[in-house]
Amino acid sequence: MRSLTTVVVKVLISALLLYLSLRRVNLGSVGQRLSGVDLRWMTLILAITCSQVLLLALRWREIVVVSGMKLSLPLALNYSFIGQFFSQVLPSTVGGDAARAWLLTRGGGAWSSAIYSVLIDRIIGVSILAVLVTACLPWTLNMIRDPLARTALVLIGLGALAGLLVFLILGMKHLRVMQRWFFTRHLAVASRVAWQLCRSVAGVRVVAFSFAIHLMTVTVAWGAAMAAHAAVNFTDALFLVLPVMLIATIPISIAGWGLRESAMVLAFSFAGLAESDGLIVSILFGSVNLAAGVIGGIVWVSNGERWRSVKNVEVDTIV
Repeated sequence: MRSLTTVVVKVLISALLLYLSLRRVNLGSVGQRLSGVDLRWMTLILAITCSQVLLLALRWREIVVVSGMKLSLPLALNYSFIGQFFSQVLPSTVGGDAARAWLLTRGGGAWSSAIYSVLIDRIIGVSILAVLVTACLPWTLNMIRDPLARTALVLIGLGALAGLLVFLILGMKHLRVMQRWFFTRHLAVASRVAWQLCRSVAGVRVVAFSFAIHLMTVTVAWGAAMAAHAAVNFTDALFLVLPVMLIATIPISIAGWGLRESAMVLAFSFAGLAESDGLIVSILFGSVNLAAGVIGGIVWVSNGERWRSVKNVEVDTIV
């Protein structure tokens, strides 16, 4: 009953935020521009989004290894595409993480290690995004003059980094209090696995993959603007889209819909750009991710039967 209530609440939040976004712009003009998008640009950014999934698979595979398991790249890519599918159809992007963990354990991995791997993967992705947002603050704040928006950007960026610091502190051995409860005990183990990753060569590769993934996100958003002939250059996309993506990670709507559109419209308006351009970029961005999710759904349907009987993961012991 509680899960159903959560879904209903998120649907209502998405609907409300979409309504608030749509009422700020001329829908007739937006509709005309969406009907005239350049399909060549849309095909290109879909290809970039699929390439992003490959990098996500490579990053997650490195983390899986440090978590005490081995996973082939083809399977990591399959699982990542399926995770993309569930991120789109379930109440939040966390559903994609749960799907990856479930597939990993179904292949023979330990539940705890699988959950550690997707948790660390999520934390690293958000943390590197926060690093980029924080590093770009001098230029972003120069574009956005609204005091409240500037304060919110600083708090969001630094808050995400503070969250990473807290997570890493939880793994310190002298914090015996973390061993008292089931949840905190596993959180501490996940933190120690993250520390192990930070001290390894794999950690360097994970960080590199993360930076590339987020820069590809900016490229996809800029490509969406080009597809709709919006007056948005790559620099605008770099300084405005990254904070929007960080805000969209908050799991209060369905696959980020509504929250992303509202944040994009506000970001564009604060930067003196057309609000309709922000809405169009967000809609096309979400549509491309939905298309990648459809590809993941096809992968899920075509391979589901085979995964029932095959053990794909070799499990080692985490020290």
